[in-house]
Amino acid sequence: MKVKRFTQLSLLVMLLGFLPISHSVAAELAAPQVAIENASTKLQQKLQDKAFTKDFVKITEFVNDVIYPHTDFNLISSLVLGKLWKGASPDEQARFKQEFQTLLVRTYSRAFVEFKDWTVRFLPLQMEPGATKVIVKTEVIQPGIQPIGVNYRMVLSNGAWKAYDIMIEGVSLVTNYRTTFANEVQTKGSLNAVIENLVKRNSDALIAKK
Repeated sequence: MKVKRFTQLSLLVMLLGFLPISHSVAAELAAPQVAIENASTKLQQKLQDKAFTKDFVKITEFVNDVIYPHTDFNLISSLVLGKLWKGASPDEQARFKQEFQTLLVRTYSRAFVEFKDWTVRFLPLQMEPGATKVIVKTEVIQPGIQPIGVNYRMVLSNGAWKAYDIMIEGVSLVTNYRTTFANEVQTKGSLNAVIENLVKRNSDALIAKK
């Protein structure tokens, strides 16, 4: 599966993880599952506003505000860069995190606009008492096709459960991006060059959407 297509699907199913479920089901969810579900009202309200979905700048701002509290971008960034993160300067780490977050939010925002009739089913949670990491298993369901297995790696950070990876049918978003950026560093010669390329891509994409 190509990284771009995988990423778009990953961010789409993250969105679907925030869609509403019934109150009776929500009452049965554990804390990590609730962390995925608790942004549902805001997202559902925006999905009804067709005028809003035409303003990509507002969409990206809204999406960032919604998913940021439920996503550990520091951990995701460090895992995506792997060994490169340890060798990066504090400035490079901060810049990469910001631009990578922007990249994910842009992709997520496109998925938000293109959302169709999908629903999410939470599978039984296997979680040890006192655990600080857990995998939340779900299935994304769309009429006419087989359910898609989507698992969220969650971590308890400062009292809040946050996602730090998404696995679609066993394929990891973090692993895909780690390969992509490792290859780009080899091609471009440095992490700084990769960051500058990210800055340009994000800037160009925002201008194109205005």
